[in-house]
Amino acid sequence: MITKILLFCVLAYLIGSIPFALIVGKTFYNTDIRTMGSGNLGTTNTFRCLGKKAGISVFILDVSKGIVATFLPSLVLGKVDYLSIFGAFAMIGHVFPVFAKFRGGKAVATGSGVFIFLYPLLSLILIIIFLSTLFLTGYVSLGSILICLTSIVYLLLFEIGIDKYVMITMCIFVIYMHKKNIERLINGTESKSKLKIKFGEKK
Repeated sequence: MITKILLFCVLAYLIGSIPFALIVGKTFYNTDIRTMGSGNLGTTNTFRCLGKKAGISVFILDVSKGIVATFLPSLVLGKVDYLSIFGAFAMIGHVFPVFAKFRGGKAVATGSGVFIFLYPLLSLILIIIFLSTLFLTGYVSLGSILICLTSIVYLLLFEIGIDKYVMITMCIFVIYMHKKNIERLINGTESKSKLKIKFGEKK
């Protein structure tokens, strides 16, 4: 059993390490996304630098990493109460991808995939919170931070077991990855999404 768990941890990390933002950018746009915008291999930077089609594609692919990394072990190990561990390794792989010189994204999309698999009903609430924050404020980072905080509160109040503590730890990790965004939010220098601009402007 231990061997299987270790193998799935490695597999989850490798799945998380697949740099879809880099692959989409180089394959369809002949561009290294790491040289543009924030340099992150994530959904937000892809949206800003390569547009909606690329951003949506990368988002779906990154979310799928979290889902697949937790789903595959469940096929072999069953619905055990530590599937979150594999999701955590996928998130770590996204942030520190072995296939992209350990320079990745912030694991919001990949983490969302883990939550979708483990907590589907909570995920619906998180989507509403994220989109509401995005449309009202234009800050993607603020939406990401708020869904992490909401998840922590929910997990503390309503969940038990290993998954609870693993996912709380990963939410804190994702918030930590946004430390520079938090500084810019406080200073009023954080970049806003075009969705906010269109939402608030008169034609």
